[in-house]
Amino acid sequence: MSDASAPKKALGFLPEEAVPGTLLVLAALAAMLVVNSPLAGLYHAILDTQVTIGPTDGGIEMKFSYWIKNGLMAIFFFFVGLELKRELLEGQLSNPAAAILPIVSAAGGMAVPALIFLFFAAPAGFGHGWAIPAATDIAFALGVLSLLGNRVPPALKAFLLAVAVVDDLGAIVIVAFFYTETLHLNYLVQAGIVLAVLIAMNRFKVRAIGLYVLIGVVLWVFMHQSGVSGTIAGVLVAACVPMRDRHDKSPLHEAEHDFRPWVLFGIMPVFAFANAGVDLAGAEKYLTHPVTLGAALGLVLGKPIGIALSGFAAAKLMRAKLPGTFPQMVGVACVAGIGFTMSLFIGALAFKDPSLATPTRLGVYTGSVISAILGLLILFRFLPSAGKVAHTEDEDETAPFIKAEPIFEARDRAD
Repeated sequence: MSDASAPKKALGFLPEEAVPGTLLVLAALAAMLVVNSPLAGLYHAILDTQVTIGPTDGGIEMKFSYWIKNGLMAIFFFFVGLELKRELLEGQLSNPAAAILPIVSAAGGMAVPALIFLFFAAPAGFGHGWAIPAATDIAFALGVLSLLGNRVPPALKAFLLAVAVVDDLGAIVIVAFFYTETLHLNYLVQAGIVLAVLIAMNRFKVRAIGLYVLIGVVLWVFMHQSGVSGTIAGVLVAACVPMRDRHDKSPLHEAEHDFRPWVLFGIMPVFAFANAGVDLAGAEKYLTHPVTLGAALGLVLGKPIGIALSGFAAAKLMRAKLPGTFPQMVGVACVAGIGFTMSLFIGALAFKDPSLATPTRLGVYTGSVISAILGLLILFRFLPSAGKVAHTEDEDETAPFIKAEPIFEARDRAD
């Protein structure tokens, strides 16, 4: 591989695709250090501060931590929604025959972890958190995979991306239908009217992303007031951004490019810092807590069992070719067990009791770290050696999610 085509490295050694995941780790470590230092009181005081946005008498008042969870994460879900739509229209999920394998694999990868969680947590009365190990942190998982460089075949990368996208779609549905406590139909009707406006904008191929965002804020307010998680508004707005405008340019691609740095290098690390702190004093008593065991084993065992076996069975039934050997599939399935930000997000929605924050976070940490290590070890053993896999930027479907596309990098330099 020539120097011109060599993958970019951050700080001279870190693959560019691994930077977002590295930032998440650093943010989580920073939260751990702060929570276990004299600054812990200030940390919790800031997160518990009541913040009101809007008119004094009619604004929305929430804790600062809730604004991060419900406000900033709506932008994250907007970005995920853009990637989901791109995958459905242009990626592996756009071909119904090719989409069956990752969809079935993802379904198994959600069902088995949920069952494992229920096995440990339901008898103790914590079954409401069954979805915690069901999701995958796309950025973190792709970042871990990038550590193996060009040894990873593009088909395996595309498979992991497709499975993670379907996982997150499942998480979105779960949040909308299973973690909505009360519904206020009047606000839901108003949200429906705003959504109709967005759909009309899509039909007329309106390309002004700022207008979608502005109307999306109104949609977020009505969704939040209706009792449905406002994060769902982000996905709905993304679904309305047109793939092509009247000049055959792509507003969706541009929005994905413009929001990528804010999401990967801003919103996700902020969310991790606000939700990853665990007070280690007395934490050992939570190591065998039903929630800790359910979350950790759901990610470590449930993900590889569910994804690999479901995918293998689907491939046999369809007589389809797997994206890699079965050991490679198991390795990728282990990497998909990195739940981290998505699992922490669902855990925060599932359990309002502060006493359950520590076992939830310990389970997610443990499961995600072990999944990453297992995945890397298995793939390191069973992937072809470096240089034997041909790669081009065009065939790497994961590239648009994790790093800027050349056409937009050129545009930014010109600006």
